[in-house]
Amino acid sequence: MRYRALPQGEVTAEEFWAWLGQYDADHDSRISREELQRALRSLNLWFASWKARERVQAADANRDGAVGKEEAGRLFAYAQRQLGSKITQLGSY
Repeated sequence: MRYRALPQGEVTAEEFWAWLGQYDADHDSRISREELQRALRSLNLWFASWKARERVQAADANRDGAVGKEEAGRLFAYAQRQLGSKITQLGSY
């Protein structure tokens, strides 16, 4: 699945990750600070660079500089709080 804009309403974790995947420039299935920054800028959010740095630092449990699927839960929590998304069916996330 591909989305141009952030899916609205209730979305599954897979749908939200697919939206983020549009910004995965190196196709490594992980979201770096720069990639998250582009995603946040696509939403016209203020301070996208600062927010991306803060979110990746908070979610990056293994401190490798990117957020993989196994670490995505904290990004989902941020999206629910700050972006107005309701993410359901977290499953393996």
